[in-house]
Amino acid sequence: MLREKLNKYHIILASGSPRRQHFFRELNLEFAIEVRTVEEVYPPSLKGAEITDYLAQLKASVFVDLKASDLLITSDTIVWKDGRPLEKPLDRNHAIRMLKDLSGEMHEVFTSVCFTTKHFQETINDRTKVWFRKLNQDEIEYYVDTYKPFDKAGSYGIQDWLGYVGIEKIEGCFFNVMGLPTRLVYKTLMELANR
Repeated sequence: MLREKLNKYHIILASGSPRRQHFFRELNLEFAIEVRTVEEVYPPSLKGAEITDYLAQLKASVFVDLKASDLLITSDTIVWKDGRPLEKPLDRNHAIRMLKDLSGEMHEVFTSVCFTTKHFQETINDRTKVWFRKLNQDEIEYYVDTYKPFDKAGSYGIQDWLGYVGIEKIEGCFFNVMGLPTRLVYKTLMELANR
């Protein structure tokens, strides 16, 4: 349904994330994947969704050669706890430290999605609260060594083993924690199709 409505656009998903690519396929969208390198640095004064909004827009800023029919989609996700972001871990020890910090606590996950054409830009974001039960050292090390979550904000994926055994509850969109607030993306794309 959405694919037909968006046939005036050539959709470019600027994300190397297999999860985001999977979501776009599941939404039955026709799209090209094009990832361009950008240094993901943001002003230290930004907080929560301000960070992900900024980074999603920054990722779009390197596409200066968009054609009239192009619809570029960029995105960013962070884990937010105790007033600071937990981004992707640097190495095994960093991942273990992050998960110890999340253990037995609540944190928030922010994802922003930026829609850019030659003539306009619109950014949406979503927030989900996630509660972890208390994890022991063996569980944390097993997860990090087996699943190697080094490409994931906060060092975990809600859709894999740690999500199965460690998450007590969530408040908000499950898919947002995976990296894409699918219902908001769908709603925004429908609005763009009807413009």
